[in-house]
Amino acid sequence: MRILSKKELKVLVLYSPQHITRLEKAGKFPLRVVLGPNRVGWVEQEVLDWLQERLESR
Repeated sequence: MRILSKKELKVLVLYSPQHITRLEKAGKFPLRVVLGPNRVGWVEQEVLDWLQERLESR
């Protein structure tokens, strides 16, 4: 399992951090994992699966 940083996530998903937060709150994007008091990440496979769903639905 690999955890993506905010910077790595931005390369894969071309949304602003604010928009990603809105999508997470709406249940439309994989939730972040809290790694520490000032560190979060996203499970890479969950993000890739989310992207694949977008591609398949177009």
